[in-house]
Amino acid sequence: MRSLPLISSGRRTLVRLCLASVIVLLCVSAVPATMSYSPPDVHPVSIDRESAGSTVISVQGYNIWGQTNAQKPARLLSAAPNGSLQWLTNGDQFDTSWFYDVDPLSNGDLLVVGTNEKQTRVLRVDPDTRTVKWSETLPLWDTHDVTLTENGNLLVANMRNTEDGVSNDRLYVYNRTTDETEWEWRFRDHYPNATDDGVSSEDWTHVNDVDIIAPDLYMVSPRNFDQVVVINRTTDEIVMRLGEDGNHSRLDEQHNPAYLEGPEGRPTFLVADSENDRVVEYACDRADPEHPLDGDMEPNCDWNRTWEAGVGQLSWPRDADRLPNGNTLITDTLNHRVVEITPQGEVVWEYSAPWLPYDVERPVHGHEPAGPTMGELNETGSHALTNGSTNIEQDITAPKLTDRIATTVESVPGGGVIAAGLDRFSKVAPWVRPVWLSPDAFFLLSSGMLVGVSWGIGELLVHRRRIRAVLRGGVRRIRAG
Repeated sequence: MRSLPLISSGRRTLVRLCLASVIVLLCVSAVPATMSYSPPDVHPVSIDRESAGSTVISVQGYNIWGQTNAQKPARLLSAAPNGSLQWLTNGDQFDTSWFYDVDPLSNGDLLVVGTNEKQTRVLRVDPDTRTVKWSETLPLWDTHDVTLTENGNLLVANMRNTEDGVSNDRLYVYNRTTDETEWEWRFRDHYPNATDDGVSSEDWTHVNDVDIIAPDLYMVSPRNFDQVVVINRTTDEIVMRLGEDGNHSRLDEQHNPAYLEGPEGRPTFLVADSENDRVVEYACDRADPEHPLDGDMEPNCDWNRTWEAGVGQLSWPRDADRLPNGNTLITDTLNHRVVEITPQGEVVWEYSAPWLPYDVERPVHGHEPAGPTMGELNETGSHALTNGSTNIEQDITAPKLTDRIATTVESVPGGGVIAAGLDRFSKVAPWVRPVWLSPDAFFLLSSGMLVGVSWGIGELLVHRRRIRAVLRGGVRRIRAG
């Protein structure tokens, strides 16, 4: 077998100088990007219209394997109608590494769900004093949502529940008095084993939300299945379904849907369509529109997308609530903010909430605001966000270097792959990026490191024979000695 021609010594030197220059240029370029960067913090960004009441925000935090990151902690906070901070509590005060769902309760308390290592913490909290009235610690790895039932028990969305290599992801009702399971519904009893990555996946459904929308009717969000379903507890049947596994034009790994009813009881879902970077509303057209949803019938839905907002401007939204005034309250997770928008997409209330806001609630409206549908407001179409920080380029939500490169290359052959890679980098990087380092500086330094590692691998390949000879000589000397 003939060996490839070797690059001359002079050319190798030139290549090395070019690579060294690239690394130095990337590192030097990172300096001004960091010098001009101010790490984001909790604060109001723009308050054009004061809210009807306080806004409670749960912030997940960038914590890995249960280890709290002091610079990017899990937080629970409340902002006044004018955006001023009313109170803030870090997760460690509640023995919690991550915060997830928050539900306002009828007496003004909050039901807070979080995790600590491989346990789920469910807390009933007095928001005025931040004292815990009661708590339950469940032996569950990573639970995003628990709902308090009318009789004081817990309806749990149990994800990442793999036993003996097979997923046992489920919904169940935990009786807090008897410490027993009252009711259980397993996904593998109702879905083909090949759904998504298969029933043997360690995170098969990633079921992130369960809500009681009527007696014995539970709305459920199995994120990895790209769908929202309604389950009849009495019959264990799925009586309504929006979306299907792999159909990302409809939903793509959604979070926290809200159930609304339009004119004549028309079922409507408002969904934080996370991987599609939008908030979207679908209404159900059915054969018997005058019959209210009562669980005794299976609506023949022809889902009609009535409204969407923020396409390409939101970044991994994970909660959307329709307020009584017709506006929509959204957690824009990877932009580390909460926004309230009008039906036309105008941002009227914006709050910076690093790192990774998960849920947002206005307790004055109760557990679920359930405001009007866009059909009732006679509003349709797709709306861009206006008046928000994504447009005035301030703080953490300003367009980043990775976004600008992706926009430039996605129209050239092969550019789509590069753009997808940059998008994935921008979502993963904040988990490891130091809080004082700007997103652009981290990308530049990471690129320099990638060039350096590639250079090192290239040098190893070029000098592999010499390296092998040196290693063999060392071994012989050791044996001889």
